[in-house]
Amino acid sequence: MSRLVVVSNRVILPSERVQRAGGLAVAIREALSSSGGLWFGWSGELTETPEPRCQTATKGKMEFAVFDLTPAEFDGFYNQFANSTLWPLFHYRIGLVKFSRSALETYFAVNARFAEMLIPHLKPDDTIWIHDYQLLPMAGELRKRGVTNKIGFFLHIPLPGVDTLAVLPGLGPLMRGLAAADLIGFQTERDLQSFKDYVRQEAGGTISGNGAITCFDRTIEAGAFPIGIDTRAFATLAARALDKPECQQLKEGLGSRKLMISIDRLDYSKGIPSRFEACEELLRAHPEHRGQFELVQIASPSRTDVASYRDLRREIDRLSGRINGAFSEIHWTPIRYINRTYPRQSLAGFCRMAAVGVVTPLRDGMNMVAKEYIAAQDPDDPGVLVLSRFAGAAAELGSALIVNPFDVDQCADAMHRALVMPLDERQARWRTAMDTITRNDVKAWWTSFTTRLRAGQTRAAA
Repeated sequence: MSRLVVVSNRVILPSERVQRAGGLAVAIREALSSSGGLWFGWSGELTETPEPRCQTATKGKMEFAVFDLTPAEFDGFYNQFANSTLWPLFHYRIGLVKFSRSALETYFAVNARFAEMLIPHLKPDDTIWIHDYQLLPMAGELRKRGVTNKIGFFLHIPLPGVDTLAVLPGLGPLMRGLAAADLIGFQTERDLQSFKDYVRQEAGGTISGNGAITCFDRTIEAGAFPIGIDTRAFATLAARALDKPECQQLKEGLGSRKLMISIDRLDYSKGIPSRFEACEELLRAHPEHRGQFELVQIASPSRTDVASYRDLRREIDRLSGRINGAFSEIHWTPIRYINRTYPRQSLAGFCRMAAVGVVTPLRDGMNMVAKEYIAAQDPDDPGVLVLSRFAGAAAELGSALIVNPFDVDQCADAMHRALVMPLDERQARWRTAMDTITRNDVKAWWTSFTTRLRAGQTRAAA
């Protein structure tokens, strides 16, 4: 079998100590640690002078190759275009989109450098798998340089509808670069449909009866491959975490009160202000819950160089302060807002302790926390997941309490229902969800994608 070469914006080297890797990094680690292969990308470091070659490392079956970016590359490619243009656009926040032609040019230039730095590490039969929105045109850059290997691309965030996509200047060259991949993967059927709509309505392409997509002078494949977690490993991690100091401290602080847990990056797509407002409405509409629960919101710092993220933090600080000021008692505060990062094991333990998991993003590609919350539960006394309909995970986790995160009253009602749900219903809902995430785990995800990529027969359009 050919070697798998995984390309992502950020690579977590074996020597790095990280509090909590993101869902993409965790999935890649779990895939490559069993199958073996090369993980290639940015080191996370900046240097004034572009490096001529990669730094390499090996751990078990995994090889690593990374390179540094210059401050100018990082700012234009990552801060400006990836996170101030593509991220808000793909999460339907058109009002937050900031576009500059120079940032677009830097984005393409950095993708070209990714391609140039990767090529010396490639073998003729390697299968290349590129990940996420930072590297949308990289497949095209590889093709320009004569790479003929099978190339797959997976988008971890949502792909918006064609009318929203069309807002972006330079969209055509971006999508042409994406279409240089042989197989393009999305989290949900909804995202896949957005891509098909773009092909038909904007790219002048066609889709055959067997699903083959012809556009930009190529015939390619696309599909929905919902990402999973290592379900059994996370369940074990959560059970073992309960004796850890941080979990014991949380347990002592709660006393007899129920825990509602939310775990996010500090990002406007996660719907934290609306979640706090729903908690406020819960306290107004159901005063019997006052003093009986705590909503612990863990929001790890994110993209602190981007102005909209600084604004979000100020808004959350203000909102949590107002709600706590209105409802707190001497012995109780309804919202415990923590703006820091915790180790993965501690978060697993917090999920296991929580009677309610509140995962209500305004828009999310998948949201791994939803699946981790389910995996962490005690089968004899499981908690209840309140889940946004706009998270990709909702397509698989229909036994959760599915809500519209923009509807504060509905979210408050779901929180109430979760807090009072009887044990037999909680067990039945949890069992259905657990069966799903165990069947559709991370191994099933990467196996299904790479199997289809390696088997595909892509050809230039006639």
